[in-house]
Amino acid sequence: MSSSAVASPLSVGNRASLTINAPASLAAAAGILGGAALLGAVINPRQAALYVLGAALGLVLYHAAFGFTSAWRVFIADRRGEGLRAQMVMLAIASILFFPVLASGTLFGQPVAGNVSPAGIGVVFGAFIFGIGMQMGGGCASGTLYTVGGGSTRMLITLAAFIAGSAIGAAHLHWWTALPSLPAISIVKAWGPWTALAVQLAVFALIAAVTVVLEKRRHGQLVQPAPSPRHGLARFTRGPWPLVAGAVALALLNFVTLYLAGRPWGVTSAFALWGSKIAAAIGFDVASWPYWSSPANRAALNSSIFNDVTTVMDFGIILGALLAASLAGRFAPTWKVPLRSAVAAVVGGLLLGYGARLAYGCNIGAYFSGIASGSFHGWVWLVAAFAGNVLGTRLRPLFGLEVERVKLTGC
Repeated sequence: MSSSAVASPLSVGNRASLTINAPASLAAAAGILGGAALLGAVINPRQAALYVLGAALGLVLYHAAFGFTSAWRVFIADRRGEGLRAQMVMLAIASILFFPVLASGTLFGQPVAGNVSPAGIGVVFGAFIFGIGMQMGGGCASGTLYTVGGGSTRMLITLAAFIAGSAIGAAHLHWWTALPSLPAISIVKAWGPWTALAVQLAVFALIAAVTVVLEKRRHGQLVQPAPSPRHGLARFTRGPWPLVAGAVALALLNFVTLYLAGRPWGVTSAFALWGSKIAAAIGFDVASWPYWSSPANRAALNSSIFNDVTTVMDFGIILGALLAASLAGRFAPTWKVPLRSAVAAVVGGLLLGYGARLAYGCNIGAYFSGIASGSFHGWVWLVAAFAGNVLGTRLRPLFGLEVERVKLTGC
């Protein structure tokens, strides 16, 4: 995250808190409970459950400060690998849970399917510019939502541009899908769940080992997080959580999403829907875009956004993060955003939105849920997006954005 956003996972000094923000806590709790009751009555109980599930994801993301953007940046800039190792733990647990279920096609009698998409030129380019956008905008898809909920006013700018970029990407997607591409490849189907799982777990272990070697080479030792200012129940309710605890919780909650929604967690398809509805309201012929021509997409465009699974989960994430920030005593929005930082937020948000549409998803839908689904496309996304993050990290100082580094003595 940028210095103006919610603190990064490694900015432990900023993760302590003093007093609970009672008004914001009550407002968040009322929004979660009241929204769930309303969705249950107007839509259906499943939609209400998905909304509450989104709130749980938001709380976990905030309390664990589980950032994809900051974790990649501090590894690129300073070879600190704690965040990347936590991501490998998350992916490993999710793969263990997902692969046998996806191979059978059902979970407790509920039909389920993974996020498996083609991998072509559009995906590589989209993931690459998404990676640049992560560092310019100061967050990824999940990061943008939970930092907005946590009170970052700069991330409101990123979110608005993210939505606009998603709509533009939806309008252009048919151009990119016409370019050369590999078909959707599931290693679960190609190799069988157990062979695929063994190979994937080995790759996760290799990536984690590489981060350990490079971090020790740079710092002489693994950088240790500062002790938590809280323990026991206070730490659970008010944070901060260990990164690994966040990784485990996110994997489990994604598995619950698979059961309730019939497919894994995603974030950015809702942004394309919101942006397209806004475009339609101001006069654009959105219905003529090929993106909205499929029956499912056309139905989403023509109905209430509250019928959309991803939308209600995204709203839940924002409110869950608001509750977490308020309980932690850190919900204190400031409205002053430096001009260069605001420009970076706009550019980054547009790249995030456009890139997510081209790449069939973001750090959640393509990277987390894609790899957990055994999609080859998820690994292509990871490589291309990481390359984009390398460039984005180098661009940050031009816009007055922080690139965190640890200074150790005696090593």
